[in-house]
Amino acid sequence: VAVGHGLDVVVYNKNLISADKIPDRWEDFLRPAFKGRKFIVDVEPRMYSVFASCPDQGLGLEWMLSYSKKIRAQEPIWIRGFTRALSAMLAGEYALHSGVNYHSAMRLKKKDVRGILEMKVIEPAPLRVTHPQMILYSASSPYAALLFIEHQASPEGQAIMDRYEPAQASIYTPGSILNGMVKGKKVCINGFDTYEKSSEWMKDAVEAWGFPKEEVGRK
Repeated sequence: VAVGHGLDVVVYNKNLISADKIPDRWEDFLRPAFKGRKFIVDVEPRMYSVFASCPDQGLGLEWMLSYSKKIRAQEPIWIRGFTRALSAMLAGEYALHSGVNYHSAMRLKKKDVRGILEMKVIEPAPLRVTHPQMILYSASSPYAALLFIEHQASPEGQAIMDRYEPAQASIYTPGSILNGMVKGKKVCINGFDTYEKSSEWMKDAVEAWGFPKEEVGRK
């Protein structure tokens, strides 16, 4: 069972780029205005594996591969690690990140005393299951383990995940942060029916990108 979800959002430095210029669709990152080191892409394409999992939302594997090649042609800034990238954005080095864990962004947002980091949800909102739990057949205390999982799935346990993870409680939990953020929005979920293909899809995305390397220090 997965007791949480992870949401990917676009993050920007409002002092370097105005809100009206932030993409409204994923395809908007392909506009000429965003070519030539105008936005960050994380070299671990976890979000792209979510794209591949949702053909019913107008995405899917072929869409993801085509999109990846077009993103490569945009000559983005390749960086690995959300904390590193967002810290550089806080320092004013970069204006826009094309896909960040919402919970990672929230951790940096708490340190953003100037209030310059902003986030935007683009539809279909990419979500994946997180905090997968299981009880081994050979477990010495399987019922205690079951009670622990039940606690994690309870309103109290979900509130703890929202507060301390932060913001990783399930979208199916009424009142959770992510439940509120995606309510009424089109979503793309990489769930247990597709999650086992994630590694393969990420390899496909990296290949479509041309096997980029992190570019820390380049301007």
